[in-house]
Amino acid sequence: MITGNEIRARFLQYFADRDHTIVSSSSLVPHNDPTLLFTNAGMNQFKDCFLGDEKRDYMRATTAQKCVRAGGKHNDLENVGRTARHHTFFEMLGNFSFGDYFKKEAIAYAWEFLTVTMELDKERLYVSVYTDDDEAADIWHYQEGVERERIFRFEEDNFWSMGDTGPCGPCSEIFYDNGAEIGCDSPDCTVGCDCDRYMEIWNNVFMQFDRQPDGTLVPLPNPAVDTGMGLERLTTVMQNVQSNYDTDLFRMVIAHIEKLAGKVYGDNNENDVSMRVMADHSRATAYLIADGVLPSNEGRGYVLRRIMRRAMRHAKMLGFENPILFKTAQFVLESMAVAYPEEAKRKEFVAKVVLNEEERFIQTLGNGLRILQEEIAQLAAAKQTVISGATIFKLYDTYGFPVDLTADIVEKDGYSLDEAGFDVCMEEQRAKARKHWKGSGEAAVSTIYKQLVEQGKVTEFSGYTNVEGSSDVLALIRQGELVEQSSCGETVEVILATTPCYGESGGQVGDTGKIITADANLRIIETRKPLPELYVHVCEVVTGEITLGATVTVSVDSERRQKVILNHTATHLLQAALQNQLGEHVKQAGSLVTEERLRFDFTHFSPLTAAELSAIEVEVNQQIRNNSQVESQEMSAEAAREAGAMALFGEKYGDVVRVVNVGEYSMELCGGTHASAAGDIGLFRIISEAGIAAGVRRIEAVTGAAALNQVQQQQQALQRLADLVKSDPQKLEERLGKLLEQQKETAKELEQLQAKENADRSGALIDQVQDVTGVKLLAVKIPGADGKSLRDFSDQLRDKLGSGVLVLVADAGGKVALLVAVTKDLTGKVKAGSLIKPLAEIVGGKGGGRPDLAQAGGSDVEKIEALLQAAPQQLSAILQQG
Repeated sequence: MITGNEIRARFLQYFADRDHTIVSSSSLVPHNDPTLLFTNAGMNQFKDCFLGDEKRDYMRATTAQKCVRAGGKHNDLENVGRTARHHTFFEMLGNFSFGDYFKKEAIAYAWEFLTVTMELDKERLYVSVYTDDDEAADIWHYQEGVERERIFRFEEDNFWSMGDTGPCGPCSEIFYDNGAEIGCDSPDCTVGCDCDRYMEIWNNVFMQFDRQPDGTLVPLPNPAVDTGMGLERLTTVMQNVQSNYDTDLFRMVIAHIEKLAGKVYGDNNENDVSMRVMADHSRATAYLIADGVLPSNEGRGYVLRRIMRRAMRHAKMLGFENPILFKTAQFVLESMAVAYPEEAKRKEFVAKVVLNEEERFIQTLGNGLRILQEEIAQLAAAKQTVISGATIFKLYDTYGFPVDLTADIVEKDGYSLDEAGFDVCMEEQRAKARKHWKGSGEAAVSTIYKQLVEQGKVTEFSGYTNVEGSSDVLALIRQGELVEQSSCGETVEVILATTPCYGESGGQVGDTGKIITADANLRIIETRKPLPELYVHVCEVVTGEITLGATVTVSVDSERRQKVILNHTATHLLQAALQNQLGEHVKQAGSLVTEERLRFDFTHFSPLTAAELSAIEVEVNQQIRNNSQVESQEMSAEAAREAGAMALFGEKYGDVVRVVNVGEYSMELCGGTHASAAGDIGLFRIISEAGIAAGVRRIEAVTGAAALNQVQQQQQALQRLADLVKSDPQKLEERLGKLLEQQKETAKELEQLQAKENADRSGALIDQVQDVTGVKLLAVKIPGADGKSLRDFSDQLRDKLGSGVLVLVADAGGKVALLVAVTKDLTGKVKAGSLIKPLAEIVGGKGGGRPDLAQAGGSDVEKIEALLQAAPQQLSAILQQG
């Protein structure tokens, strides 16, 4: 039997043999596309090629692309594990032409691959074309010999577009007949039926039009081809099984789950569903985390959390009480390493992220289930079947239950969710999410920059060796439009042929500086790099007028640049020290290098101890004192990785990369500017360490003069503290220890005196006890008390009272503190919470508590006497009701 791995390899080799470049799968986190949550099709990484905004050194490509489709409404996940073909993670095989071949070749390739290479029976294959695409229909019939009655014409599903405007075109799909025994038994069952008999396996999109804003279709000068075939579906056909979950792509994961669970797949339908859910969700979890997504409560991190927690819930249904998903996710990466070796290298990191999330969820799962069971019990008693939006929100907000997990738990018992009510509760959070959501996390590159590069107006960077140079103005952009000149007072973007100014990228800020011409003086506010070949100087025209084509002198603010490069080189040292001290699981998750400080985000699962921070700081400073040379060289990306150079995963690198070495201590792929030697940094000081997301920590640090300044500030603060307690800095710790011990002794003595005073006072207050319908009531004001002292005082008064009700009130710094206590023998007649509520309202407050003790606060101290006068009447009313 041919395996899924062999099918994938055979597909790629088939197209490689036909002059297609095999392009590696892009990350599941799409680049340069603010509209996309996850990579969900093979064409995503080629979007700019299809739009004509990017030119590559090949016109034919083929890929096996990792994809995730799991966004959208809350119930998107409910079918995964319950049907034969719903998945969160899947692989899309594809071949692409960017203005090279078109319909005839694409159809020929598809038909030959399926019928010759894969040896599928032609009699079980059917095709569809767009309603009026006679050209495609004729190619299928005359070129490939497909009978007319096997060619179907559809409208809705056979025309594809990238958006409301832009490239679009007809589709041609290939279907496989699974056999009559799989169908719906309808006499009208044919291609296009919703049953599983005729299964779409391959879709060929022919992008031949450019849709205009008015809806008209204009033929493209260079039509393109975009095809997609699900590996899982083709494997189902090739292995002669009816469900994707019965292919070796899933069965090896399910077999692993069987072994861990001690259960047999096929023995119990509900167990089978749970195993399929775990298998599918383990794949999505493994590859999303490997591509840099971490579980969180917003954006793509929330989608990942939904997937993970649904899998954890099904693991519990299978009998797992301890974390298990981390094992299945790691197994996925190991078993698919032949196809995705880079991701497999991150298996230990993935396992730690998943284990951390599992441990967090297990802590809250029991409490969440208890809340849900209480709600169901109340609904059952009231003969209702809808879980309230407030309960759904509480489960989500407090216990981390994704909405579809709650639905998954209750649906089998016939309950549904008030999702509209949940959405109302979520409005504030959803508004916050919309505010912070940035799609892929990257801004789309302006079309005008892409056009300049296509016209050959690119920038050569000279800043590795120079901080000043001369150049010519290639373009001027003001307010998004190309202009011929820009005058004093205006802000303008200047594109030069050559520049020493570093463009912001890789976490390093762009340079500032000056541009001077014979007629103008410009201040460079910032330098950007929207495309690898283009540097954009955002400038203020200080004097004169700058014109297109002018010769300029451009200079970097050298003092600022020097501070930046010290921080950047220190960042490389910091990453190496983190890996040495904490482990190889430490990976860069983000960085910012400015002239003031450096910020480094990295993967780790617990706060760093003081000892760990100290060891990291010592190691970095040791490397600074070693004063190793900082050297850079260009080499192929493959050679750099083989040499062990660290790279930021998910970052786009070209075929040739720049590798920066700090002696033999650090080697990273980096395009930034650096010190000439580690010793230039002078001094390195960590100023903060904190968590910023699940499994991600952040260190901020300073170098050079800023580090020395930080040390001096700490020394000065230490001296001021020593002066306050009349000590010297060397003996400050000892002195503070003695003062704290004295404070403890004083507090203890004060507490004893307070207790004695309360005892004496309580004896006197007992004389103010009233009788209310046979129940003793003591309602008094306690001068100088607060909430805590009222509680302490009430214990003594209850002991003296024996049986009765206490109402104690105090003016606590302009706020009312109120306490109601009821002795145990009376809680059946009167509850403290029932009495405190009307009393608290008198002083403008509210409160609650246990049946025997309740507390409240209020704002109106002027009404304290009115409260005390009302206490007997309120108690009497409660007693009469009982």
